[in-house]
Amino acid sequence: MNNITKYTAISLVAAILLSITSAFSQTPTDSVQRMDEVVVRGYISEQPILKVPSSVSIISSKALRDQPGISMLPAFNSVPGIRMEERSPGSYRLSIRGSLLRSPFGVRNVKVYIDDFALTDAGGNTYLNSLDIGSINNIEILKGPDGSLFGANSGGVVLLNPFDKRSDSSWASANVTSGSYGLFQEKIALQKKWSNNYLNVNHSYQTSNGYREHSSMQRHYGQVGYRWNYNKNSQLRFLALYSDLDYQTPGGLTIAQFNANPQLARPSTPTVAGPVAQKARIENKTFFGGLVNETLLSQNFRHVLALFGSHTDFLNPFITNYEIREEGTLGLRTYFELVSRANTGIRWKWNAGLELQGTNADISNFNNNRGVKGNQQAQDDIFSRQFFYFTRFSANLTEKLTAEVAASLNYFKYEFDKNIQTPTSYSERKFDPQLMPRFALSYQLNDGMAIRTSISRGYSTPTIAEVRASDNKINTKLESETGWNYEGGVRLRDRTDRFWLDASLFNYRLENAIVRRVNADDTEFYLNAGGTSQTGFETQASYWLIQPGTKRFISGLQLQNSYTLSKYYFRDYVNVTANYSGNRLTGVPRGVVINGFDLRIERNFYVFAQHNYTSKIPLNDANSLYAEDYNLVHLKAGWRKAKVGKAGLDFYVGIDNLLDENYSLGNDLNAFGGRYFNAAPLRNFFGGVKVTL
Repeated sequence: MNNITKYTAISLVAAILLSITSAFSQTPTDSVQRMDEVVVRGYISEQPILKVPSSVSIISSKALRDQPGISMLPAFNSVPGIRMEERSPGSYRLSIRGSLLRSPFGVRNVKVYIDDFALTDAGGNTYLNSLDIGSINNIEILKGPDGSLFGANSGGVVLLNPFDKRSDSSWASANVTSGSYGLFQEKIALQKKWSNNYLNVNHSYQTSNGYREHSSMQRHYGQVGYRWNYNKNSQLRFLALYSDLDYQTPGGLTIAQFNANPQLARPSTPTVAGPVAQKARIENKTFFGGLVNETLLSQNFRHVLALFGSHTDFLNPFITNYEIREEGTLGLRTYFELVSRANTGIRWKWNAGLELQGTNADISNFNNNRGVKGNQQAQDDIFSRQFFYFTRFSANLTEKLTAEVAASLNYFKYEFDKNIQTPTSYSERKFDPQLMPRFALSYQLNDGMAIRTSISRGYSTPTIAEVRASDNKINTKLESETGWNYEGGVRLRDRTDRFWLDASLFNYRLENAIVRRVNADDTEFYLNAGGTSQTGFETQASYWLIQPGTKRFISGLQLQNSYTLSKYYFRDYVNVTANYSGNRLTGVPRGVVINGFDLRIERNFYVFAQHNYTSKIPLNDANSLYAEDYNLVHLKAGWRKAKVGKAGLDFYVGIDNLLDENYSLGNDLNAFGGRYFNAAPLRNFFGGVKVTL
């Protein structure tokens, strides 16, 4: 029995045991405290997750608190179907049910929102690494293509909620964390409530020397949120954030270099200087702000209008050049919601709206003379514009049957202005309008079980970083990814919401998949690679074996499990003379199993532990080399005392990579010269204290 088969069996047995344990430990509802019912806010209005006819995962404020709070990775990677990587501290990549082929860094083919504002710019790029995870209250992840409300994406949607809308008090907190490899992090936050006003202020600073040579990072982050309920039916919200992120990029290693000394940066050669000699790094200064007005115009009619914008100064001395980018984005999102009257037989909701964005990117490339800007190589101004209408109609046809029909009509184009070198024959690339429909049904069999099915279309245009990659050439032949996703699932819960199980089975057939290629001089370019066939199975389960607040030595115990099976293959993919059809999709592990527990002990002690098994990963389209499977265990323990209206304390210590695995978290896929590996830290430690007033 190989490892993936073994861990698949373990995960399925764990989920079944959680179900059986829950079934045999049922207690009358009136004698057991009911846990908070999970509510989804992603589909414009709140609804219980049990009946939502789509695959949605929530990373709650509790789940974020349980994690170390240093990086987004552990929280995102606990969700089935999600893979987040970090090539070096501060360098994130995110994938939902798919390959990271399009993302040498950053986030592609996934749409990200913060509150009602699109954090993803019109060019398809998202600076997720600019954010501080401590300034986010909770996260909702809509898995699979969902353009019905959110426009172009072929992977899914991430909704970041910066506000705790249930919090109705004033408080302040300070948090300091220190750890291995020079880690230091401080966070200060406060919320002030007066009359109908809420002010949230967050500040954080994080620095680390990094595990590898030439991998230090530091980030200054500030965020201000304001909510004003200016009458009983209207609210005005304001959000502004500023991030100053600076991190070094050590470069990929060959397997021989990785095995000999994984801490090294990529070494120089007689012909090519390495990242240390070239002082390779990224400096990203981003300001983002938005204003949203939400008004209930009548008992059954609501309108939302959001205006937002951002400005980014981006600097990237790399091995082959010295890139400077200045990017600006403006956007608008507005929609209304009409709901049926209370006395109607069929309860329904209708949403309709539009979103538009424009991003201007001024990109200049120069020679990199050992970290000093040299002569100019190229300059381009690229203006990307996206615009889409969206509508959604959902109805409870019976007490148990919910149906949903939604669609968006998407328009997209690039405009180019080539300022140096030879004039070009193109000035614009306009993509044909694309309709992204979605059809979904949910049937609630009883109070604790619902089944669902959906069909949706995915569509993702090439991003600015793909149309104009690091080879400094504008590629007007790159086509959009499109595909259809067919999905079914089931959700289970017990009468007290102590037990929860969510399972999904899907098949996604993607056309014109965009993949990355690397030239001999380490510059990159992108091409369309035929199609993919992506069949997956996901489960996520949790159970409070001992309900929190129990008056015993063990005052609470929650067991957690998630499982991802990804059978993803290339279709009709021929590159020059090589035929990769039938090969496994590059960068995707076949199986991932997450197990964890949350243990509460009397006198306010707690322990949280999580185990992550990830199977081997193909590193190139030929499937000629794989990254080995690995087991990660991290542990956090502490003492926490918090009462409403009183000062709270939280002392904690933790261990990451308890088993001291030597592994690569953020492989450079299809890398030239076999430089695939970016080593992650071995066993490391952290500890800190948080004070809340």
